[in-house]
Amino acid sequence: MSSLMMMTEDIITQHGLTLEEYDRIKVFLGREPNFLELGLFSVMWSEHCGYKNSKLELKKLPTTGSGILIKAGEENAGAIDIGDDWCIVFKMESHNHPSAIEPFQGAATGVGGIIRDIFTMGARPIALMDSLRFGRLDEAKTRSLMTGVVSGIAHYGNCIGIPTVGGEVYFEESYSTNPLVNVFCLGIARKKDLVKGKAVGMGNPVFYVGSSTGRDGIHGATFASDELTEKSHEDRPSVQTADPFMEKLLVEACLELFKKPGCVVGVQDMGAAGLTCSTCETASRGNSGIEIDVELVPRRETGMNPYEIMLSESQERMLVIAQKGKEDEVLKTFEKWGLHAALVGHVTDTGRMVVKEKGKVVADVPSKALTDEAPLYKRPAKRPAYLDEVNRLPDLSPEKSNYTNELLQLLSEPNIASKQWVYEQYDHMVMDNTVVLPGSDAAVLRLKEAGKYLAMSSDCNGRYCYLDAYQGTLMAVAECARNVVISGGRPVGLTDCLNFGNPLKPESFWMLQKAIEAIRDACLKFEIPVTGGNVSLYNESPQGAIFPTPTMGVVGLIQKESDITTLSFKEEGDLIFLTGGFGKGLGGSEYLWRVLDIQKGPLPAFDLDEEWKLQKFILKAIQKGWLQSAHDTSEGGLAVALAECAMQGKKGALCELKTSGLRGDEILFGESPSRVVVTVKPQLKDDFIKLAQDFDANIVQMGMVGGTQLKISYGGKLLIDSKWQELEKPWRTAIENGMKMSV
Repeated sequence: MSSLMMMTEDIITQHGLTLEEYDRIKVFLGREPNFLELGLFSVMWSEHCGYKNSKLELKKLPTTGSGILIKAGEENAGAIDIGDDWCIVFKMESHNHPSAIEPFQGAATGVGGIIRDIFTMGARPIALMDSLRFGRLDEAKTRSLMTGVVSGIAHYGNCIGIPTVGGEVYFEESYSTNPLVNVFCLGIARKKDLVKGKAVGMGNPVFYVGSSTGRDGIHGATFASDELTEKSHEDRPSVQTADPFMEKLLVEACLELFKKPGCVVGVQDMGAAGLTCSTCETASRGNSGIEIDVELVPRRETGMNPYEIMLSESQERMLVIAQKGKEDEVLKTFEKWGLHAALVGHVTDTGRMVVKEKGKVVADVPSKALTDEAPLYKRPAKRPAYLDEVNRLPDLSPEKSNYTNELLQLLSEPNIASKQWVYEQYDHMVMDNTVVLPGSDAAVLRLKEAGKYLAMSSDCNGRYCYLDAYQGTLMAVAECARNVVISGGRPVGLTDCLNFGNPLKPESFWMLQKAIEAIRDACLKFEIPVTGGNVSLYNESPQGAIFPTPTMGVVGLIQKESDITTLSFKEEGDLIFLTGGFGKGLGGSEYLWRVLDIQKGPLPAFDLDEEWKLQKFILKAIQKGWLQSAHDTSEGGLAVALAECAMQGKKGALCELKTSGLRGDEILFGESPSRVVVTVKPQLKDDFIKLAQDFDANIVQMGMVGGTQLKISYGGKLLIDSKWQELEKPWRTAIENGMKMSV
């Protein structure tokens, strides 16, 4: 064992540990830790790896279901049975802090990390989505961050050959200095080919495979578990560097090796906390121990000490536990692909993670002390005082006789405008599985091998959650599931990325609690299991905390190709219905914030039972083949939804709405949830109305598709009157023009 050094309070706190946690470490070891052991505990007990401030709350989430093969938290990602011996594996994670410091590499390595979580389990990654948050587009810093992040995502996905098929982009002041980069990956596998992340079998060899180890990313996990400060740019070495071409080789080598009978016992990505995490987690899951010698680890920099080697977060690396006697198979496979495959250790039955350097023990720690025994805290929670103020809506300005200019303004707002500038940089057609391209409510994939189709969506409105963390999160789950349903899919699983501020602040922890309770309640109602995800806390800077942003990713199974539904108007003469009826209120809406300059609530009413009823009704109508199109009315409300249907379908519409006691701008721009604009062929009108009655669903016939004008009348007044081509120009060019603004 290396000699002990005097641990001062400064050294302990610099490692992100409290003095109480340090005392706990001494109990586990029965002695003082050495410097390397302190580093091991610091990364594994960080929020990023240990979830010490959130795990007790996450236990509230429903993680079981008829199709669940691997539950949340058991492995690198969840797995769901989709029938005929096939399964899907998917997960969402964050790379927020690294992207704030080094946007290109931060985003690129985030994509690389989530891809490894998927193929580590034996699944071939086939699709990516990203959920991004930036500050105001008219700020030079935002444009710089956005350029770097989008370029990083495009670089990694395009180079490795995995399509980026969907996602979302929002712009709000609260993300100015703390952007959010949440990435999602989905893979497909035969059920029999799933691989676990366990180290079992005493004497089985432990291989380090992939890229060599450098000094990049050291203490990245603890860096991600602290607030951003003015000095955070000094932590640039904490951001890893990406090599998608290396990862492509690693994908193919690993998937080839996994198919060799009896060759692989377990495998783990070297993600956050690098070699430390991969060794202790596999040992802990396998109720075993691991012994490695860092002298055998391939390195690309000279003079690296055990602390640097164990804590490095260099990318494109894996730990493979092979079956004893299969060493040559491992070496030959990785040699074929031109990759390192170094035999660095073996599995033991001691229950300890032992690290050696040239045969000398430099760290000796119980594996479960680093993982299962990490401290868990239930932090104080307090309802934020600001909620009383922001949920008092002032008197609104008098109504107008026409709102066409307001619609044009909303369509040019970055949150609503086309995200074409972003997704055109991504290759969304590689692999030839993409059926519905970016820009619709959900992406749709064809699983050629399995003969099935999937719908995927990512959603969250952080402003809603800022105004009401519980209801805002309910609406995020509902919208994400609704987008899958209106694309023809039955939701089968949800992954999430919970982006919040400092959990040590009671107001921030209260919002995290409420969001998790909302996910629980919504998923139980919709019968959607949570398959896993990520918690990203400490998203704060000297300018304040981000909006609470619990990002959802939902995947749905589509029965047959003919069920695939998109938002565009299809045929002249199709009847336009609004399902869900007219909601009341403008609170939290884009119109209220961007046009009237009021960022307040309360949010419009939301009812889980009504939402569930609506989704079942819509899915049944789609499966009967009765819907020509379907589109969610979310950001921007009904008028924006109709405009998007018209622009995408290159057809106008005439809608005449009866007086309902609501203001004209409420009808047009209110963002009441549980509403979908659908079109139906005239000859199916009676059948559609009868089906709505069977489901006790509220529907309103609004008008008809046709011509080139979008006209919306309400109570006899023509409130919107414009050609769809005139609406399309500001909508399609707003972000592109914004990105061209001079610094």
